[in-house]
Amino acid sequence: MARLATGVWVSAYLARLQAEGIAVYVTARGDKTAGAVIVKLATMDGQAKAFQRSFDLMSGARAWVVLSEGPEAEVDAALARQRGFDPDLWIVEVEDRQGRHMLDTPGFEA
Repeated sequence: MARLATGVWVSAYLARLQAEGIAVYVTARGDKTAGAVIVKLATMDGQAKAFQRSFDLMSGARAWVVLSEGPEAEVDAALARQRGFDPDLWIVEVEDRQGRHMLDTPGFEA
């Protein structure tokens, strides 16, 4: 099975969230074909979570896991460090008071 190019995945993710009325922005663009993606969820109360795709080495399954969570400034600092390690990294920021990120919906779950 061919893997979806990162730029295409990000475009589809943005369109899906925008269709639900959820504010979403690309704050860092990475490699269009193979860059990793981190999704930051800001709940507009000073708190945030950052999700990254992870692989279960035993099963080979992919899942979104929390990379960092807590005060938004601390999450932003963690993302800046990640971006420093990986310039091909995409960072997508979701702003939603209800905490919706839709990473668990079909097509985006991992």
